[in-house]
Amino acid sequence: MSKTLFITGASSGIGAATARAAVAAGYSVALVARSEDKLDTLVSELGEDHALAIPCDVTEVDAQVGAFEAAATRFGKIDAVFANAGLGASASGTEKGDIENFRTMIDVNIFALTVTAKLAIPHLKASKGHLLLTGSRAGHATLPGSVYGATKWFVRGYADNLAAELSDSGVRVTNINPGMVDTPFFDEAKPDALRPEDIAGAVMFALQQPPNVSVPSIQIYPMR
Repeated sequence: MSKTLFITGASSGIGAATARAAVAAGYSVALVARSEDKLDTLVSELGEDHALAIPCDVTEVDAQVGAFEAAATRFGKIDAVFANAGLGASASGTEKGDIENFRTMIDVNIFALTVTAKLAIPHLKASKGHLLLTGSRAGHATLPGSVYGATKWFVRGYADNLAAELSDSGVRVTNINPGMVDTPFFDEAKPDALRPEDIAGAVMFALQQPPNVSVPSIQIYPMR
């Protein structure tokens, strides 16, 4: 039986690139995102034998519960979870920022992430699996007034806390910290940035380490 990777934010960018890399490596993938049409297109590309589309708003707890149940029912088990869903800022800093954008970023980047982690743990304990979180270079830097950056500082600390909680369970935790990536996260192309495939490669590197190896954090930045 192939291993199963559950991916949030799977419809485009890093999530979709990781799904492609995982299937190429022999994984089955549960693809979780709001965009049902994009998920269906990705499943058609990857093949229905290897991929399952699960439309889901990760800020809705019941929707995430249903997503994990659907993945476990379809594939029998979940070996890895990539909590990748995230949202950026509509303006820089706090003074010029939008309050509703603050709320949505915190809901997606922090609250939904903790829900994904909590729901993942029973599955990953059973499979001696792997939990991966998408952080950011912004969680390793001071960006004036950045609420987005602060959410990624949360991810950095939370990943360490999860690793401590799960240290005796056989579950590994990895925080993936990309620099700028050319994805739909931005409104315009970023030709000097990383590509989603670069981050997918980092995810697969962590996943493919032997059971005695833990990779707590990967920083992956574009060359200047």
